[in-house]
Amino acid sequence: MHAVVITEPGGPDVLQWAEVADPVPGTGEVLIDVTAAGVNRADLMQRQGFYPPPAGAPPYPGLECSGTITATGPGVTAYKEGDEVCALLAGGGYAEKVAVPEGQLLPKPGSVTLAEAASFPETACTVHSNVFMLAGLKPGETILIHGGGSGIGTMAIQLAKNAGATVAVTAGSSEKLAACRDLGADIGINYREEDFPAAIKEATNGRGADVILDIIGASYLAGNVDSLATGGRMVTIGLQKGRKGELDMGKLLAKRATIAATTLRARPNEQKAEIVRSVAEHVWPLVEDRRITPVIHRELPISDAAEAHRIMEASAHTGKILLRAR
Repeated sequence: MHAVVITEPGGPDVLQWAEVADPVPGTGEVLIDVTAAGVNRADLMQRQGFYPPPAGAPPYPGLECSGTITATGPGVTAYKEGDEVCALLAGGGYAEKVAVPEGQLLPKPGSVTLAEAASFPETACTVHSNVFMLAGLKPGETILIHGGGSGIGTMAIQLAKNAGATVAVTAGSSEKLAACRDLGADIGINYREEDFPAAIKEATNGRGADVILDIIGASYLAGNVDSLATGGRMVTIGLQKGRKGELDMGKLLAKRATIAATTLRARPNEQKAEIVRSVAEHVWPLVEDRRITPVIHRELPISDAAEAHRIMEASAHTGKILLRAR
């Protein structure tokens, strides 16, 4: 088969479409002929040499894909050859074929195309596991989502709104904020022009956000603590602007607030399977009913992965970027 290989750590041009060995499904795994793969920030970090795949994962980027099962390994019971699926991956999505544990598969929703289904696994699993399973967002609460125009952000807006929350987002342009409002965001904050802690307090009559979903990291730490309501919960899932920040423990104590930080890729397969099962139960019905819809900025041939990375690095996109393998 062919896959996108990283020839050396560096810029987008180190991504090359090359012939590699075919994967073979092991016990409890299926083999997928990839139709499309989603592009995520983690792929850019892997390309740059900062986020190596966990042990046993394919060396190629790609944390989610969609496609058709063409073979099953021993012990697979819930899926069969010919099934159309999408999958949460530890790596290897930028390829014509990938082997995936059965527990990380989701059936293709009837409401979307097979290619569109590739936009869901990483974002749905990340948002659901952090906003609901960990932070416990409840109806009537306020959530602040940083990077509202991103793939994570556009999924988080829709899921939080469907859960009955008031949704606030930060984004860097009026166009992105307009797109977020179209998806259901109630409060839009342009982080280039506004102080987001002051803006969220003003919008909530001084209360702040009950839940914050943060993809930024250190540079937002102090502002996030300021933005939390009493009893608030903040979850950091990205470090786009720094790993180390200063934390005012006094403010955290006074607010009886909680800070958590998680990653998804390196979790054991059993934990990923638990998250996927919860997504299938709670998120997939919303997708089937088109209460959650794919937000896709652009589709490119998988051999143009370098261009997809350039688009993501420019941060002018809204929603997901997909690579089409077929």
